[in-house]
Amino acid sequence: MTLEILTPEKKIFTGEVSGVQLPGISGSFEVLDKHAPMIAALKEGKLKILNQKEAPGFFQIQSGFVEVLHNKVMVLIEGAEAL
Repeated sequence: MTLEILTPEKKIFTGEVSGVQLPGISGSFEVLDKHAPMIAALKEGKLKILNQKEAPGFFQIQSGFVEVLHNKVMVLIEGAEAL
């Protein structure tokens, strides 16, 4: 699936991933390949990018939203820092 992480200033990440773990306002959750469509609010916390061939990537993110549609995950956040 395709993951895009966007802030108002720039695109932080784009690429093919096997999954992503996100800090939802009601608790952490994971989105995997072929996930059902959804929109969720995110709180400040750690985002984990899951790849089958590489070590996981981490970002410390600020609040925002995530949209999952047609096997594409779009994370729209106020800001992020690579960890």
